[in-house]
Amino acid sequence: MVNIVIDGRKVKAKEGSTILENARDLKLDIPTLCHHDDLSPFGACRLCTVEVKTSGKWQLTTSCNTVVEDGMEVKTDSKKALEGRKMAAELLYYKYPETEAVREIAEKVGVDVSEEKGEEHDCILCGLCVRACREIVGVSALTFQDRGPGRDLEDPQIEFDPNSCIGCGACAYVCPTGYIKMEAEDDKRIIWNKRECPSIILR
Repeated sequence: MVNIVIDGRKVKAKEGSTILENARDLKLDIPTLCHHDDLSPFGACRLCTVEVKTSGKWQLTTSCNTVVEDGMEVKTDSKKALEGRKMAAELLYYKYPETEAVREIAEKVGVDVSEEKGEEHDCILCGLCVRACREIVGVSALTFQDRGPGRDLEDPQIEFDPNSCIGCGACAYVCPTGYIKMEAEDDKRIIWNKRECPSIILR
């Protein structure tokens, strides 16, 4: 066990655990869109930003993938932490203004959201589907495109391999925006998305 302080509260944290895990044990409300308890942390959405004191200096970090250290001090509701979350939400909202899951969190952290209700279900590249397919199913039918040198920063995408997909639906289950859908039709299961990837039909 390691000794840490979260929002002034002394906590005995399990070695190897993350700030987010311990904060949620304290019932602290930290928003996320790319996190799932059963998957490896990714830190893509940056909505879980907190302020951490390391080497005598306070700095912002993502709580989902920051492992606790003995003597660590954490502020989940400091002005800088809240501003960091708001900025992350603003960036997501700017890119996906009609995606309901994004709109809900953006409004919650103080972003001015239009009154027009969102109806879109966009892929926000949270990586949950990729990790679920790889880590839980063990198939890797979904992978990130445009990673590494020469990658497309404007429009990275998720690559789908229909030959590897077993149609389990794990990707649809963890998708936070509803972009990946799974439908049952008689004795068939159809998984699809708006990028017109080939449907998977299990007979």
